[in-house]
Amino acid sequence: MNSAFCLAVHALVYLHHRGELVSSEELARNICTNPARVRKVMAGLKKAGLVETREGSEGGYRFAGEPESLTLDRVAAAVDARFVAARWRSGSLDQPCLVASGMADVMDGLLGEMDDRCRAYLSTVTLAELDRRLKLVK
Repeated sequence: MNSAFCLAVHALVYLHHRGELVSSEELARNICTNPARVRKVMAGLKKAGLVETREGSEGGYRFAGEPESLTLDRVAAAVDARFVAARWRSGSLDQPCLVASGMADVMDGLLGEMDDRCRAYLSTVTLAELDRRLKLVK
């Protein structure tokens, strides 16, 4: 998994808490990253309709929607997150061995199923649930 999903969820929770327009600089300070990275991730959230934006020196981002109905699988889709994937594949299709030539495809299928299960779980978790969890931590 890359960090875009974590950044997006953090930003949405923060925007919901603030309830107003927030600059990428302020979001970056709260998330502990840089504003350019925030803007890149927020572009996906805007395209998915999860945030509203305003351009210019008084611009920024605002949470759009209801935290009770925003599930985390929608956030994952907005930032094109993969939760379970391999960067390296074992074997090679041109090998005469059944295991060497087929294992990569078998593992890709397994990892795809695991990713689907992560998304299914995330479809049951809402932004409001994360808000409740945060309040329990304090």
